[in-house]
Amino acid sequence: MTENSSRIWMRLRRHHLATVSTVVVVLIGLLCLAAPLIAPYDFDQIDLTNIREAPSVSHVMGTDDLGRDLFSRILYGGRVSILIGLLAAIIGTGFGSLLGAVSGYYGGRVDGTLMRFTDVVYSIPTLPLLIVLASYTQAGALSMASAIGVLSWMTTARVVRGEVLKIRAMEYVEAARSLGATNARIIARHVLPNAAGPIVVGATLAVGNAIILESSLSFLGLGVQPPTPTWGNMLMDAQATMATQPWLSIFPGLAILIVVLAVNFLGDGLQDALDPRSDRH
Repeated sequence: MTENSSRIWMRLRRHHLATVSTVVVVLIGLLCLAAPLIAPYDFDQIDLTNIREAPSVSHVMGTDDLGRDLFSRILYGGRVSILIGLLAAIIGTGFGSLLGAVSGYYGGRVDGTLMRFTDVVYSIPTLPLLIVLASYTQAGALSMASAIGVLSWMTTARVVRGEVLKIRAMEYVEAARSLGATNARIIARHVLPNAAGPIVVGATLAVGNAIILESSLSFLGLGVQPPTPTWGNMLMDAQATMATQPWLSIFPGLAILIVVLAVNFLGDGLQDALDPRSDRH
C-alpha cells in the first residue's frame, strides 16, 4: 500500500459512519451473493398452506400471498436490485466521466456544445422518462440498468469537467503535452486518474440513486417483472396488504433503506477521505 493510499484509508477510518456503512454494504452484498447457499427456500417455492404467514421460526420474515418465504426472496431480490444499481452506476459514471473530461480538457466550442447538451438532458425529468422507456422495452435487469445509467450521467459530467479544468493547467499535463503525447493519451493517463476522487464518490452515490429508481419503477409495475424478485416489485406485491400484513412491506422497505443509506454514508466518507484538506481539520 502506497503512502497516499494509507492516508486515504486513515481518513476513511476516522469517518465512523462510513466505516460502519462499508461493513453493512459488504455484508449485505455477500449475503445476497450467497443466496443459493444460505436461503432456506427457493425464491419461487409456493406453499399454499402457509399463505401470508407472520414471521416465525420456519419463516423468519413470514411468507407472501403465495406462501413464498420472504427472507429467501429478500436475498434473491437483493441480487437483482444491487446488480442493477452497480451496472447503472458504472454506465452513468463511465459516460459522464468521459464526457466531462473531454469537455473540460478541450474547452472552447467543444466545452460549450457538450455542456449545453448536458443541460438539455438534465432538464428532462428522469422518472417520467424512465416510465415511458420501461413501457416500451422488456424490463430485464440489463435493460433497466442501461436505461437508468443513460439518464444519470449529467451530475458526474459537470463535476468531472470542473475538476479537469483545474487539472489541465497542471505542470505534469504540460510536460506530457510537450513530450508529444496525444490528447487521448493525456486524458486517459494523466487527467482521469487525477480526477478519480470525484468520480469514485459520484459512482458510489449513483448506486443508491439507481436502486431507488429501480424500486420506484418496480413499485409501479414497470420494473423487472415477476417471478424474478426485486425489492421494488416485492413492495408492489405488498401494497394491498400493508395494513393487515405489514411485514410484507416492512422487510423489503428496510432492505432498500439500509442499503441506500449505507451507500450514501460511504460516499460521504470517501469524499472526505479523498480530500487532502481534511487533514487540516
